[in-house]
Amino acid sequence: MVISVRLDQEERRLVGRLARSLKKTQSEVIRAGLEALAEREHLVGKPGTAYERVEHLLGCVKGPPALSERTGEGFRQLLARKAAKK
Repeated sequence: MVISVRLDQEERRLVGRLARSLKKTQSEVIRAGLEALAEREHLVGKPGTAYERVEHLLGCVKGPPALSERTGEGFRQLLARKAAKK
């Protein structure tokens, strides 16, 4: 598959320098860069379900405890307010 990418002059020079120093083609350098970015973002070898894309974030935020313990009560109050408006 062929994909066109627009690079400014400095980016083109950088790809060329990397290719020469690594003795690889410019395409190989760009593919390696994509692979490195995907690894850094934890996307390599992972299926793409919504859960799997965010599972590394679960539990990383501290919030108020027991946030969902009284959701039924809140929902009941919401329904009561709606009924009162009718």
